[in-house]
Amino acid sequence: MNYIVFDLEFNQNLSSKKENKDLIFSECPFEIIQIGAVKLDKNLQILYTFDRLVKPKLYTTMNPFVEEMTGITIDMLNTAESFKEVYKEFLKFIGSDRSIFCVWGVSDIKELFRNIKYHNLDVINFPKEYINLQSYVSKYFKLPKGINVGLQNAVELLKLNLQGDFHNAFNDAYYTAEIFKKIYNEKLKINTYDINKNTRNKIEKSKLDTSRLIKQFEKMFNREMSEEEQRIIELAYMMGKTRQFEISNSDSSKD
Repeated sequence: MNYIVFDLEFNQNLSSKKENKDLIFSECPFEIIQIGAVKLDKNLQILYTFDRLVKPKLYTTMNPFVEEMTGITIDMLNTAESFKEVYKEFLKFIGSDRSIFCVWGVSDIKELFRNIKYHNLDVINFPKEYINLQSYVSKYFKLPKGINVGLQNAVELLKLNLQGDFHNAFNDAYYTAEIFKKIYNEKLKINTYDINKNTRNKIEKSKLDTSRLIKQFEKMFNREMSEEEQRIIELAYMMGKTRQFEISNSDSSKD
């Protein structure tokens, strides 16, 4: 048995125009542009590492906020392999032994399977068992229910050595693996991800009413929002839904 600790970086749509937007967002709102992973054996020793950029198919222009956060440019992505090819490499990296995914929050595993589905790729031999490490680290620090610690805060609280910038898929996977080693115990629950729970119909029922959201901001600020501001609002909403930036109240008081 092995543990596959992985992290993803995504790109998103830039356009605030209505045409074709809802279809793209419902099928693949976050397109994977980087996969980083660390493979650990049953004794939590590093076996192999994986770090690949992915050439985009949907969003071929970098969202400026994603580019600023990750440092990934469209020129870097244009020389990378397609998602289909990187997926094949990732399958080889995982191997044929039983593997359990270790993730920082469930959003990455959710978007990974959504990207796989969008590209019509086979998931029969793909691992579906996972451990949500963010949840256990939040319990480790005795945070109130519903409050999750961020990855960077967890690294700092556990006094781990910094090896590289955050918001890089490989660096974040490495940090998550080191955290896993720190908090590991045999009581960690292994869940099974349901690949059928993110159907298109379910997504469409809860899709974002962009017009109402923008109008609410215009009402609050008593002025019309520019196109750039509209994109920022939409992006902030979508990123907020992933919950990856939530921290405890005690952590936020230190800023």
